[in-house]
Amino acid sequence: MTCIPKSEYARRRKALMAQMEPNSIAILPAAPVYIRNRDVEHVYRQDSDFQYLSGFPEPEAVIALIPGREHGEYVLFCRERDPERELWDGLRAGQEGAVRDYGADDAFPIADIDDILPGLIEGRSRVYYAIGSNESFDHRLMEWIKTIRSKARQGAQPPSEFVALDHLLHDMRLYKSAAEVAVMREAAAVSARAHVRAMQACRPGLHEYHLEAELEYEFRKGGARMPAYGSIVAGGRNACILHYRENDRPLRDGDLVLIDAGCELDCYASDITRTFPVNGAFSPEQKAIYELVLAANLEAFRHIAPGRRWNEAHEATVRVITAGLVELGLLAGDVDELIKQEAYKPFYMHRAGHWLGMDVHDVGDYKIDGQWRVLEPGMAMTVEPGIYIAADNDKVDRRWRGIGVRIEDDVVVTEAGCEILTDGVPKGVAEIEALMAAARGRVA
Repeated sequence: MTCIPKSEYARRRKALMAQMEPNSIAILPAAPVYIRNRDVEHVYRQDSDFQYLSGFPEPEAVIALIPGREHGEYVLFCRERDPERELWDGLRAGQEGAVRDYGADDAFPIADIDDILPGLIEGRSRVYYAIGSNESFDHRLMEWIKTIRSKARQGAQPPSEFVALDHLLHDMRLYKSAAEVAVMREAAAVSARAHVRAMQACRPGLHEYHLEAELEYEFRKGGARMPAYGSIVAGGRNACILHYRENDRPLRDGDLVLIDAGCELDCYASDITRTFPVNGAFSPEQKAIYELVLAANLEAFRHIAPGRRWNEAHEATVRVITAGLVELGLLAGDVDELIKQEAYKPFYMHRAGHWLGMDVHDVGDYKIDGQWRVLEPGMAMTVEPGIYIAADNDKVDRRWRGIGVRIEDDVVVTEAGCEILTDGVPKGVAEIEALMAAARGRVA
């Protein structure tokens, strides 16, 4: 499995520290462990910012970055080795492993942080920290600052300024390196195989969760520890619920099924949506809506390139979908005026995509000084137009009601335009029908 190399984590730390003011310190806590119920924990997943700078996978850890520190700029607090606890909960890196395997210049037991970290903060004029993202750690940090202030008469110098660390870090995360793109490409390939598997397995009489099981099997088979987000498997009218989660209804002959699912590899997300007929053949109405969404999906790619602005791809999908809805008789009027009035929104109520990376809805500003962001090489995003015709929409002919279609791909901006990472899943009507027909033939 492709992973981010240790050298890249070191490069990121150096790049962040190069942006920090002299005589400053950056502090990042690891993600806490969350309880699922009673004494059962959720599967642990590291905080994305912490992971971005360290690759360190354990909880109960804190990073301190101190540019110019004589004894090492990268300090990591983490759990000590403990044979008894490791027997129950798994191996720990310990301080030796933090230095040897994760590149820390200095490592201390997390149990000693109250004694050591205030001394590292003291005398620094500026603290970089993401206030508000971890409430319990906010309180601890404030207590350390109070301790330093209480010793001011003895010559202790508390920091005079707090600066939002996430602003610097999130702009860095927006630009994907070649190593990051390689991991995202692999995550997309695993997810693509999962979507193909679900198409091949689909038939009337199954339930939505049967297809979810096919997805998750392929995710794990491909090396993913978990999905990047809760998988959506929405049959029939459920496809018109954007964040449908139940995945428990039967798949009926004549319905479409919308699957929005992707795995995570090495903390990098993929995000794919495909919509296809439960019985393997689109009805005329389903085909018309599907091909309109597909046309919008394909048009968006033409508007993703260096120098283009973030909003251009979305606006391109709005124009294609609005014109198509007029052609199908679902809207009436002049296309420009309908767009101005946002008449398409009852059918297409979300934007055409979002940043993608370590978080499925990844960090990064969409606007700079009130202007839509200009795209640059290395930025990664989704393209996901959709049309959703509610089952109770009495303003349209009955034959259209309950049809929901979304088609989503992952792309990375390149020097020449964009690379589509998720083209391993068919999305043409003929391709989908042929794939499903071949699978039904094998079953028979």
